[in-house]
Amino acid sequence: MTTLKTAFLVCVLALLPSAARGADGGVRVHGIDNSEAMVARLRAKPGGDAIGVTIGDFSTTRVDGEFAVVYLVFNTIFNLVTQDAQVACFENAAAHLRPGGRFVVETHVPALQRLPLGQTIVPFRADADGLGFDVYDVVTQRFSSQHYVFVDDRVERHPVEFRYAWPAELDLMARIAGMTLEHRGAGWQGEPFTAVSDSHVSIWAKR
Repeated sequence: MTTLKTAFLVCVLALLPSAARGADGGVRVHGIDNSEAMVARLRAKPGGDAIGVTIGDFSTTRVDGEFAVVYLVFNTIFNLVTQDAQVACFENAAAHLRPGGRFVVETHVPALQRLPLGQTIVPFRADADGLGFDVYDVVTQRFSSQHYVFVDDRVERHPVEFRYAWPAELDLMARIAGMTLEHRGAGWQGEPFTAVSDSHVSIWAKR
């Protein structure tokens, strides 16, 4: 029987390694992306034509079939800037999974431990080529990642909006969607997740 996988990704280019590993093993990889330009970049890469892609919002868009694994990497879950949208994403992932299937999420742990009382800004870059800092709103759990890049005699600004969620909140979203936490590590090598981990890879299983 063919094993099926799907991936809900803002950047479908991350699907290429999975597709390459599955090429000889009967693994089909499918992605959801809201950017036709990004899909075009995928198609231009070797092996890109073999990946199925549906254009749409990964929190609500449905594709046909049941799948063994759904995954979100590179902090993509935080690109959904409301709690309702994040809950909908967990429910959509569960709706695509067969019983016992896994939902895998890689994301950061909110950097609030670095914030003194009343401070809202965490810098993460300061060099000759640019500046970067995150601006947190701890009431709404929103944060804006501000990227300033120095190009010749001008400054380019590239803001990205997020809504952060603690691992425990993500566990509750999974529970609402009918999934339970199976494993959480600090990285892809299974490193122990501790109170000082700045990222996590979490796996929830569909009941």
